[in-house]
Amino acid sequence: MTRLTPKDLVIECETGNYHTFCPISCVSWLYQKVEDSFFLVIGTKTCGYFLQNSLGVMIFAEPRYAMAELEEGDITAQINPYTDLKRLCLEIQQDRNPSLIVWIGTCTTEVIKMDLEGIAPRLEAELQIPILVARANGLDYAFTQGEDNVLASMVDCCPSEQHASDQSSPPLVLFGSVAATVASQLNDELAQQGIEVSGWLPSRRHSELPAVGPMVHVAGVNPFLSRTALALSRRRKCEVIYSPFPIGPDGTAAWLERITQALKVGNHQLIRERAATIWGTLEDHLTYLEGRSIFFMGDNLLEVSLARFLARCGMTILEVGVPYVDRRFQGPEIQFLEQTCQEMDLLMPRIVEKPDNYYQVHRIHAVRPDLVITGMAHANPLEARGITTKWSVEFTFSQIHGFTNARDILKLIQRPLERNQSLDQLGWSTLTREPALT
Repeated sequence: MTRLTPKDLVIECETGNYHTFCPISCVSWLYQKVEDSFFLVIGTKTCGYFLQNSLGVMIFAEPRYAMAELEEGDITAQINPYTDLKRLCLEIQQDRNPSLIVWIGTCTTEVIKMDLEGIAPRLEAELQIPILVARANGLDYAFTQGEDNVLASMVDCCPSEQHASDQSSPPLVLFGSVAATVASQLNDELAQQGIEVSGWLPSRRHSELPAVGPMVHVAGVNPFLSRTALALSRRRKCEVIYSPFPIGPDGTAAWLERITQALKVGNHQLIRERAATIWGTLEDHLTYLEGRSIFFMGDNLLEVSLARFLARCGMTILEVGVPYVDRRFQGPEIQFLEQTCQEMDLLMPRIVEKPDNYYQVHRIHAVRPDLVITGMAHANPLEARGITTKWSVEFTFSQIHGFTNARDILKLIQRPLERNQSLDQLGWSTLTREPALT
């Protein structure tokens, strides 16, 4: 790998293919977040097996999702999908009485050209219940873009905004699915700057969706929500605040500063003091991680944000694989990564959109990183070749946003390094020789 000068930040697209976790897995966190919803995944038995395995024991808790399993007749267009979907939605309505039904399209519905968007409005009018369609097929979308498509379709369900003249600042709506505790923490950080959050998309209940419109400012909390940002901007004329994302003390501070700047309130000095306090509590992790190298294969679209934070922690970022780059929505984060590497006098990484895993494995062997963030498919093969890995999916399901969760990110990074270091010290390494690459 060619060493770049500190001013070079290269962004390139390698293959045009996605090699990520399946995006229908967004059901596993969204059905819990939107408590009065029901998610109907329309696909084959393979999709059902995948969800059962990815959701684990939650399948025994009677979650609010089900599979509409396509049989041979459906795939060969011998059965009317309207009739079957109506029957299923009637059962859902009678058994669960949800306020909202979300249809999740899969690879199969995409391949056979099932017109879900055409069927949904007819059934919605007949059953008198909102039905949203979100495409989450792995042919066109990466892992976390399943959530993006659900939230983008949910934008049209939001009521119109009625701006009150006595408000001290324009309304602010945050979008992105995070745990309730994380949402409360971010709300509190903004409240300390004199900003009251008008609502979140998604909300806990369908009836609590925030009002949006031309007078509303919106800010995302995750880098994979570009379609939602576009829907809020174009369809509802909201003012999108483009910023780095609240991951790590540096990202959280930059996120807060951009919001306060847009709303013309707040105190940037207080934000920086708050960030400095958090950095002071991370010294033990920073000492351990400083100087170590990390390589991102690309899976959940959190890679640029995590790379930026870890660069600020003193780690060398060798490569940032990312499934998809939206130059506008992710632009501030990419610029922040470049700025951080320059300030820390670190090797400037290459950002590789839609990376080719075959070539990535060769690059990993060439640079020998201390840690590789990878999808589950490649973790064991890399470990067998003596490469320490961490599953990227763990960052999606962990609480990593805001000031107070920065330590949890570093624990996720440090744990596999300490594990393999301990095994090496005990002489338990099973790697006798490195398998040849072909």
